[in-house]
Amino acid sequence: MAPSESSILSSFLLPPAPLQTIITLRQFTDLFPRALQSNPAIPRLYRELQHQRAIDTDDVKRNIAAECKRGERQAREVARARRRDEAADSAAAGLTRGEEMDVMMEEDLHGRTGATAGRRKKRTAEMVIEDMEQAERDIEEEIAEIEEETEAVLEDLKGIVGDLSDLRYGRFNKPAAGGEELGQETVATLRQLQATCQDIGNG
Repeated sequence: MAPSESSILSSFLLPPAPLQTIITLRQFTDLFPRALQSNPAIPRLYRELQHQRAIDTDDVKRNIAAECKRGERQAREVARARRRDEAADSAAAGLTRGEEMDVMMEEDLHGRTGATAGRRKKRTAEMVIEDMEQAERDIEEEIAEIEEETEAVLEDLKGIVGDLSDLRYGRFNKPAAGGEELGQETVATLRQLQATCQDIGNG
């Protein structure tokens, strides 16, 4: 079985072991001059390195997961584009709407190999069920992505509304700001709101 994108990225980007496995506190202390090895700052520095390493590792894991989701989304977009092209070919061939829907349904059930490949090889009930389960997972992932995007937009809108509310009632983060600076901040906030609304309209 070919390695997945996640396993490849993880093997290249994630550390193979935690810091204490690679270098112990004793070994770390020995790196310092002998006169300084009893300094209490050395264990603190070691713990800080452990903490920062764990934070960086978590960030990389999140980025890998996001990249894999982006790849899956691109694959689905390619599949949808292919189905649209095939639908256009069907229309050019003079198929009726019902016949076109039959072709698209067969394509969905037969996965990425296509309906033509499915006709060349007899499909079992297990294969059909597997394709249907994969289609269900794809739809669930798309719904989850839409929900995440919706939550992000909602949080942006809440922040913008909060900023505008502060502006209305005179609660500013910078009370000493002059009128010109305040005006610039107001324009920037309104432009952010406009951009967010445009993104929603284009989504």
